[in-house]
Amino acid sequence: MSFNRGIKILSVFAFAFFIAVSVVMRFNPGKQIGINFYHFSIAMLKILPCAFILIGLFEVWVKRRTVETHLGKESGICGYLWAVLLAGTTVGGLYVAFPIAYSLYGKGAKLSIIFTYISASAICRVPMTIFEASFMGIKFSIIRLLVSIPLVIVGSMWLGNYLTARKYKILPGK
Repeated sequence: MSFNRGIKILSVFAFAFFIAVSVVMRFNPGKQIGINFYHFSIAMLKILPCAFILIGLFEVWVKRRTVETHLGKESGICGYLWAVLLAGTTVGGLYVAFPIAYSLYGKGAKLSIIFTYISASAICRVPMTIFEASFMGIKFSIIRLLVSIPLVIVGSMWLGNYLTARKYKILPGK
């Protein structure tokens, strides 16, 4: 067993021990951490299996050439707009966006477009925007999107170009 794996296993046992001791000692912050972890785990078990099935289907059905054409090095500004549109329709937030981004990168999407997709997934989802508009008003939501989207695209272009110039590559998963 490697050292890193041993640290991970030790961390899991330490967390479980902390929760167990918190319940026995009636340490409310520790009990609340355990309750929050339980609810978070249930929420993940509801979202992730469906998301991974859809990502698997994406891997099989969508051709690499299609991703390279629309989101690759030669896609231009349209690639960023496609990334924002795709991110707006992504359900599940960043839990789903990161695996999709990894899959897009593996199929030839440009690094800066991947950053645009991830950032837009955090701020431009349609359900979140509708919810926001119902509380803050449509004018606020439109202004926020009109300011946020160009900033996301410019920031992603800068970061993507910076990392590409330094020959950055995303390593394959283990």
